[in-house]
This record gives sequence, structure tokens and C-alpha cells, in this order.
Amino acid sequence: MTTPPPKPASTRSAPDAATAERERVALGWMHTAHFLTSAPQLEHLPPVDLPEIAFVGRSNAGKSTAINTLTQQTRLAFASKTPGRTQHINLFGVGKQKVDDGVLADLPGYGYAAVPKEAKLRWQRVMGNYLMTRESLRGVVLMVDPRQGLTDLDEILLDVIRPRVAEGLKLLVLLTKSDKLTRSDGAKILSITRLQAGGGEVKLFSALKKQGVGEAAELLWRWIHPDGPVTAADPEPEPAPEPQAE
Repeated sequence: MTTPPPKPASTRSAPDAATAERERVALGWMHTAHFLTSAPQLEHLPPVDLPEIAFVGRSNAGKSTAINTLTQQTRLAFASKTPGRTQHINLFGVGKQKVDDGVLADLPGYGYAAVPKEAKLRWQRVMGNYLMTRESLRGVVLMVDPRQGLTDLDEILLDVIRPRVAEGLKLLVLLTKSDKLTRSDGAKILSITRLQAGGGEVKLFSALKKQGVGEAAELLWRWIHPDGPVTAADPEPEPAPEPQAE
């Protein structure tokens, strides 16, 4: 007799109608994301007068897969077969009726052992400068593999942005690949990470099971539109693609 697999982690009941509608609209907005530009250094990025949300995380934390799942696109964010190879900041515009009202910034994954030390140091400086000085930055989404928890490099990144978080910068820690956790393990790591995040929100997220996708999209929508009402006049987004391996 085989033992059934553990139930995946979940800490949320089914959303009510109003919440489901807000998430639907937010996902429709995220689906409009499109490539703007790519730059190897901070000084090569164009200044933007739109609020910007940065996605950061260790290599293999599922960052590209999460971005593609949130935007319901297959290859908006490039998931390299060799972690650590993508070393550019990529900007994506997002907004309805082809009028951008926000920007998503995909920063390179960090911490991959095979990347030369010089490249690691260069990207530590680039990311540090971006996170500390980018004037249009409204929020940061940190991807973390919950089976590893916050690593030393994640803690360093949080230390860099903590002064800006205290001044109002938004922070969301997404515990990716949460389908690999049992319900009790998910609740435990969620509680621990909330204590470690220091002012940021923490959510369980699974691209495979679509767990937390609507919640995260609705939160990012509110970061960009803090005073804007969520309307029901937007079309349904296309179905989310199957997640890529990362």
C-alpha cells in the first residue's frame, strides 16, 4: 500500500467574490507587460517617471518563472538553463489600453557558485546602487525558495533596502515552489519569514499550482495604484502557461 503524497501548503481559504474580482482585474493588468529595454549597468537605464517594481532573488529561486506566471506569458522573463548567465536589468512596461502606468524590473539572480567572483562583486554593486538610489522604485519582490529560507545573501539584500522600507518602500517576499511543502511546513516557514522580513509582506507562491498568484498580482496592482479603484471593465486575461523549469 502506497502512502499518499502530503497535501501542499496553503494558508488561505477561497476568496470571496469581491476579492476574486480584484485579483482578476490585477491579473489582466499584469498580462499587459511588455519588454521596454535592457541594460548591463545602472547608468545605462533610462530614467522613468512611472512607479517601478523590482523582482530580485537568488539563482534557482524561481524568479523568472514567477514573473512569467504573474504576467501569464511564457517567455517575458528569460529563464536561463545556466543560472547566473543573465546579467542585465530588464525593464517591462505594464498598463491597459497600451498606456503604461507602471514598470517591472527583472534584476539578475545572485549567489550562483559557478559565476566568477569578479562578476558577483560587480553585480552586488549594480544591484546595491539600483536598490538604494533608483528614484522611481516603488516596491521590491524578493523570491525565496522556502526549503532554504532566507540565506545570508538574501539578508544582505534586505539590509540594503531596510532604510527605504522604513521610508515607505513596499516589500513582498514570495516563498516560491510552495507546492513542495506540506501544510504544516508552509505555515511554519511563513511565520518565520514574516519575523525575518522586518516590515514586508510574505506570501506562499506556487507557479505549478497557481497558489498565491492572484494575491500577489492584486498586491502589486495596489502598489502602483494606491488610490485607484479596481474596475470590472477589463477583459479576462489569457490562461496562465505551464511554468518553466528554473
